[in-house]
Amino acid sequence: MRIMYIVLLVACFSYAQPTAMKNSIHTFTVEDINGKPFSLESLKGKKIMIVNTASKCGLTPQYKKLEALYQEYKDQNFVIVGFPANNFMWQEPGSNEDIKAFCEKNYGLSFPMMAKISVKGKSQHPLYAFLTKKDKNGVKDSSVKWNFQKYLIDENGHLEAVISPRTQPDDPVVLDWIKS
Repeated sequence: MRIMYIVLLVACFSYAQPTAMKNSIHTFTVEDINGKPFSLESLKGKKIMIVNTASKCGLTPQYKKLEALYQEYKDQNFVIVGFPANNFMWQEPGSNEDIKAFCEKNYGLSFPMMAKISVKGKSQHPLYAFLTKKDKNGVKDSSVKWNFQKYLIDENGHLEAVISPRTQPDDPVVLDWIKS
């Protein structure tokens, strides 16, 4: 009888969790670049590109293409969310205020930028632990190779693809994914 009770309890708990919320980034709340909470649940129904950024990297000019991509597709349920990180050769040394000023002055960024985080290592942010570990995202293991690595997330908050840092934001693979 006790085993039957445990099986029933486990079955009820499993049923109580909505399938759409399993393995979804929509369960995360992060801090935006202004220090305010930003619920990723607010992005339900949108395709999302999550990208770790840096201001002093050879790939920093990708900001220009990221902003152009965002402007072109933001009204078509697409959003880019930037996460500044100082994990690669100290290429993002500034404060959130410094990063925000740099991005506005040099690239006119209007897509959501979050507070600086760690995207790998012992201090890895929980969102990036989700993005890089199959046991959390349900799709694949990956490692963040460098600044400007892109994670493509579907409308339900599920990981669909990991795009190399060197792949430009307007690459046909990315554009086809946005349009599909």
